[in-house]
Amino acid sequence: MRNSSDGESAPRDPGAGVQSVDRALTILEVLARVGEAGVTEISAELGVHKSTAFRLVATLESHRLVEQTEDRGKYRLGVGVLRLAGATSARLDVVQEARPVCRQLAAETGETVNIAVLSESSALYLDQVAGSSALQSHNWVGQHIPLHATSNGKVLLSGLDQPALDALLGKLSAYTPLTITKKGKLREELARVREQGYAVAIDELEVGLTAAAAPIRNAHGDVVASMSVSGPTFRLTGDRVDEAVRQLVEAALEVSHRLGWGQR
Repeated sequence: MRNSSDGESAPRDPGAGVQSVDRALTILEVLARVGEAGVTEISAELGVHKSTAFRLVATLESHRLVEQTEDRGKYRLGVGVLRLAGATSARLDVVQEARPVCRQLAAETGETVNIAVLSESSALYLDQVAGSSALQSHNWVGQHIPLHATSNGKVLLSGLDQPALDALLGKLSAYTPLTITKKGKLREELARVREQGYAVAIDELEVGLTAAAAPIRNAHGDVVASMSVSGPTFRLTGDRVDEAVRQLVEAALEVSHRLGWGQR
């Protein structure tokens, strides 16, 4: 190690840099697992002082790898993670164009609104806005969910042609007694989705969870994403589901127009 007498500072300990990287990656893993967390929770997970956790989170936030939630008390994964994951510009465009529409829809319905895209054999959640009724809603951003058991997944599957659908459908696992597990029945369901322009899943992924989704299309009319409204089954019943579906379809259509579909 050089001393200060030769005019050069001592080199930084490479181990400290590696440790910081390891801690930063751990923060991302924690947020991916729990959805949202405050600095106190993060520092406890890392076993470091809150000031150290705050500096790490602030650095991740400056790169948009994490972002503060609306109450500014907690953090969640940011859109920068999508870039590192190799997300296409089209996906980022969907998030950007859909965000204000999602906020309005969440305010109108009071329920949670999500944006999802097809990612290999699952649906990847890109963005989420919680409505006033969605207390402590689970944050799905960055998580993969099954296609056949969700409204978002059904919408994304409905946009595929037959060869692509055949290549994608494997074993249909059961998550609840109401999950569709027969391919023939799923194909019938997808035909209904195409005809009516939206999908509904009631207690199919989780008992007590109801969701409806509608397609988001690009300028060519391709289904590039889905938008959903979800909430507890006891609240989303009958006329309330019908009204939420109407608002949802209009919102998804607005995002599609923003992406160039059916330019007016």
